[in-house]
Amino acid sequence: MKIIVVVLLALPIYALAQSPEGNWDAYMAQYEKGAGSTTLNMDLIKTAPVKNLPFVVITGVSYKKCNEDGFPIKEEFENLYKISDDANEAISSVTKSELVGTFTSQCERLDYIYVSDTLNIRSKLIRLYKEKYASYKYHLNIQLDKEWKTYLTFLYPTEEMQEYMSNQKVVMQLMTAGDNLTKPRPIEHWLYFKNKTGRDAFIKFAETKGLKTVGTDYVKDSEFAYQLHLSQTSSVDLGVLSSLTLQMRKKAKELYGEYDGWESVVVKE
Repeated sequence: MKIIVVVLLALPIYALAQSPEGNWDAYMAQYEKGAGSTTLNMDLIKTAPVKNLPFVVITGVSYKKCNEDGFPIKEEFENLYKISDDANEAISSVTKSELVGTFTSQCERLDYIYVSDTLNIRSKLIRLYKEKYASYKYHLNIQLDKEWKTYLTFLYPTEEMQEYMSNQKVVMQLMTAGDNLTKPRPIEHWLYFKNKTGRDAFIKFAETKGLKTVGTDYVKDSEFAYQLHLSQTSSVDLGVLSSLTLQMRKKAKELYGEYDGWESVVVKE
């Protein structure tokens, strides 16, 4: 169970060996036993649960070559990717399957694969692990999951986490450009509303959060025609900023509007 929803910038995110179809993304969070990295196909939220894939296969290995945080060292990556690829190939050879994500934590890497039928999967995977990867401790759990609860409640990020993930992408761009994030600078926010009443109400809300109105505009022939440009002066703290933008997003939705994100100039030493 997740106890803290927070992306850990100091730790790497472990992706898949291959690049399957779909909108794949990754995040890290703190769990009861330590940090964990989740990689998943975000697009499946649109179709889950898939009726003809009612079972979930959770399988992978424990690895000994891990750092103090429980993540694999660089030299272990290739082996783990190969194991994952072979396991997925073994499953897809006997039944229709969909790899939905992978979870890495505490020197253990598990794939989550939904399948239409479980016949021969267990024996096929056990044979694979024993014959090709005997030096690894393998894990294999097959469950009936018609509602795709494993994907929806464990792998798929919460609304708070999604906000964090979105903001992290902007923060990483700033860091890549040489910004250490500590110096105060103008942070610009953009919103759009269906009517002026909603926009005016949001301006009052924004003032309570220390945001100033830079300008308003009317975008002709747009469903969300009433534009709002807000600004704040602060350093870039990912946690604080994500808390604020999530509140802004929720409040804008209440007022028939949309929060369209934020931007900042690059500030170097």
